[in-house]
Amino acid sequence: MPPREAVVEERFSRSGIPLELYYGPEHWSGSLEPPGEYPFTRGIHRDMYRGKLWTMRQYAGYGTAEETNARFRYLLEHGQTGLSVAFDLPTQMGLDSDDPRAEGEVGKVGVAIDSLEDMRILFAGIPLDRVSTSMTINAPAALLLALYELVAEEQGVPAEALTGTVQNDILKEYVARGTYIFPPGPSLRLVVDVMEYCATRMPRFNTISVSGYHMAEKGATAVQEVAFTLANAACYLQAALERGLDVDRVAPRMSFFFVARESLFEEVAKFRAARRIWARTVRERFGAKDPRSWTLRFHTQTAGVELTAAQPEVNLVRVTVQALAAILGGTQSLHCNAYDEALALPTEKAARLALRTQQVLAYETGVADVVDPLGGSWYVERLTDEVEAQAWAYLEKIEAMGGALAAVESGFMAREIEQAAYEEARAVEEGRRKVVGVNAFTEGGEEGVEILRIPPRLEEEQKARLREVRAKRDQRAVEESLGRLEEAARGGENLVPPIKEALRCLATLGEVCSTLKKVFGEYRPSRDF
Repeated sequence: MPPREAVVEERFSRSGIPLELYYGPEHWSGSLEPPGEYPFTRGIHRDMYRGKLWTMRQYAGYGTAEETNARFRYLLEHGQTGLSVAFDLPTQMGLDSDDPRAEGEVGKVGVAIDSLEDMRILFAGIPLDRVSTSMTINAPAALLLALYELVAEEQGVPAEALTGTVQNDILKEYVARGTYIFPPGPSLRLVVDVMEYCATRMPRFNTISVSGYHMAEKGATAVQEVAFTLANAACYLQAALERGLDVDRVAPRMSFFFVARESLFEEVAKFRAARRIWARTVRERFGAKDPRSWTLRFHTQTAGVELTAAQPEVNLVRVTVQALAAILGGTQSLHCNAYDEALALPTEKAARLALRTQQVLAYETGVADVVDPLGGSWYVERLTDEVEAQAWAYLEKIEAMGGALAAVESGFMAREIEQAAYEEARAVEEGRRKVVGVNAFTEGGEEGVEILRIPPRLEEEQKARLREVRAKRDQRAVEESLGRLEEAARGGENLVPPIKEALRCLATLGEVCSTLKKVFGEYRPSRDF
């Protein structure tokens, strides 16, 4: 039988990188440092998962604090090793639950937090000195951090014992999500206030989680995700240094948040390239001396935007592949989306299956037995180099614009992401990229899939608790504390302490944010990013 002719069809990665038919020694002639050594291509620890598995976090939050506390306890009982809090849109926007703009959104995509009373209930019975908590909150990050510390104080847990992360990444909100409150300048001040406060009060707490995830969900390619995330991170680090903070005190407490898609090899290459770029940036550009400052520590969430409402059970397969990419790429923390999240918030059954996905990968596959098992693959090494080179090209372009803040305010990042999202949508529409259940293998449906529904009564219950809080508090103390906060905002002092004192007096989230709006104003974009 004559040999089959070689396939010569041209193919590209999801980021548009041309792909060879196969890879050999001629495609990569570099060298690899051992894991745990600069620039950390192979991972930030020498033993990686042999020494300690990644933290298994399941993003959770809905309705009121009582419902979310019950879900937290359920997940911890089933083997989750860290909490990850989802807040509802009003909380993310600094609005109280009884604000007219919050109508119909209370508790829908996360838990509603209006005051210290809600935070007490949220973490009731959960020992904050033994659980690491990640909070996905940005514009009001200083407020939620202060509430968390106040609850810890009531538990008798000192601030220096607290571990976890507050997202606190405002720049990507102007690019990808829109849950901003204040203009960029004051917002950046609040970001650095949190970094400065934690450097002395909460040294084990990650003060920021610079997020590429949300830009990827909007349509950013793997290359754009790396470049824009690290450009934003450099902006925050520069702002901290301008405040007078020491780079080796701040950089080790910066963390990152990336997406994991089904494009397995490109995603692994993305994580490896990101570590390399950040290590070189922090050491060479910012002059950090402590090796901990050079390490890029990151949390990964599987790609919510790639889940389909059609044939939702197939999402279990997608999530497994995405999680595998994160693990092979060396993540420190992982959240697996539930298979039903294209339809609604996850049910208990779906959340448990998502956690079990991580546990099967950790304990049954052998993937944690060897550090960087794809290291040395000619394909993966070449792809890592390609992602790194294209990301550096973006970073140089952003630097020429004046940095990330200028690139955000000019709309450059948003336009680049929009173009990538358009190209991706067109590829699916034209059938050049196949999505099972959407444009290929479309037989089947959603029959029998249980949906979690948020009862309308929960919004009324939340509003009722808010009324009770306002009725029982010392109103004069609240007004005085808000007055001190306004005075501090007009000056140059760190705002976390006066925010904390106002919240201790049972000032609400909305009242604190309204006080800051008097000084900072509200952000109104000149165009719809």
